[in-house]
Amino acid sequence: MFNERKVLEVLMDRSGAYADIYVDTRNYTLIQLESGKVEKLEQGEDSGAGLRVIDPWRTYYASTNSFDEARLVALARKLSGYTRTRTGGEVAISERQARASYPFAILSDPGGVDVRDKLALVRKFEAKVRSMEPRIIQVRIMYRDTRQEVTIATTDEGSKFDSRMQVVFTVLLVGRDGSEMQTSYEAAGGFYGFEYFTDDLMNSLAEKTVRRLSGLLSAREAPGGMKTVVLASEAGGTMIHEAIGHGLEADLAMEGLSCYKGLLGQKIASPLINVVDDATIPHMRGTYAFDDEGTVSQRTVLVEDGILRNYLFDRFHAMKHAMPSTGNGRRESYRFRPIPRMSNTMIVPGKQGPGEILASVDDGVFVVKMGGGQVDTVRGDFVFEISEGYLIEKGAVGPMIKNATMMGNGLKVLKDIDMVGSDLGFGIGTCGKDGQGVPVADAQPTLRIPNIIVGGRG
Repeated sequence: MFNERKVLEVLMDRSGAYADIYVDTRNYTLIQLESGKVEKLEQGEDSGAGLRVIDPWRTYYASTNSFDEARLVALARKLSGYTRTRTGGEVAISERQARASYPFAILSDPGGVDVRDKLALVRKFEAKVRSMEPRIIQVRIMYRDTRQEVTIATTDEGSKFDSRMQVVFTVLLVGRDGSEMQTSYEAAGGFYGFEYFTDDLMNSLAEKTVRRLSGLLSAREAPGGMKTVVLASEAGGTMIHEAIGHGLEADLAMEGLSCYKGLLGQKIASPLINVVDDATIPHMRGTYAFDDEGTVSQRTVLVEDGILRNYLFDRFHAMKHAMPSTGNGRRESYRFRPIPRMSNTMIVPGKQGPGEILASVDDGVFVVKMGGGQVDTVRGDFVFEISEGYLIEKGAVGPMIKNATMMGNGLKVLKDIDMVGSDLGFGIGTCGKDGQGVPVADAQPTLRIPNIIVGGRG
């Protein structure tokens, strides 16, 4: 295609400390169904290259759809020209090569599945949810599969080759009963082939989404005030991802934009709390063999027995702060420079049974699903919608509530958690940051927060 070494040599022609080339080719299918009408049906390919040189401590980055060597060399020369005049000798460029391998198999490549079969999957699901709840007035379904072929050539580690697969299925239901209108959203997917979409999975997804909508249409208004909250493992770690995870990304944590800055080695949480980011878990949406800078993926312990042990580093911030990269340099595509991002982030399960945790609460709120929210990473304050929640009455799950929010501070919540369940539930999403999105998963066991503000109209 083109001589990677030649392009890297031009990038490093002056004062660059590090350079890389990221080549990305994606083949995808996207189907969006809106109340029986196919709003989008796309099949396509997108490919290109991103060139980067780091000159302490600045990044110069450019991308192109062209793989013409002369064009890439010219682009590399332009980037190199922004760096200072060269002061050192020749820069060694590694010739090593490595190819990704995964401890699991893709059984049915979606690229080989007829688009009519994918559309039939979507239409069958819509028919099913409508048959389950007559008060549904709108159904929005999105199906997407993506195969991504990646080559990452770096000055210090040579070339890495990775092949990644993602399937995602999301559904949004809107229901109305008289003047009452509610919505229910659910998503499923991960590093799978088309075999992921079994009848059992689709039936479970339909039942869960419809059950939530039906409950919300007859739910009572949420009470407001300071409450004991039990977060179910089904909540999938949304709060941990937003209120804590982003604050541990090195571009925020090391640059004074996080409440966790300067706290390495210090107690930031209850001794029951252990937090990890793990890009190696089979089939998870945030799983990869190499990050988007060619660093081997790993399991990174962020919080151990309540002590902050690490941040999530990409190459730039690892080099700048003399720390090892944790393999969390990620980007949406070749059009974007890599930045520190989470992969699969979770609170590690504890030893207490979920039933025991619920039984310990006389009067509180049981949160089964979190919705959207806002987070201030500098102060750690957050507010989240409670998409599915119930009152806890004398240790048992009571009536469903609606129009509820949960407000708190990440640092305080981590310290306040006093019960950690032995279960574990995952959620998936596309995490947005700095104008780019990457696939992620988050997880948590059942957790008890003794005192946190619940906002409601009741």
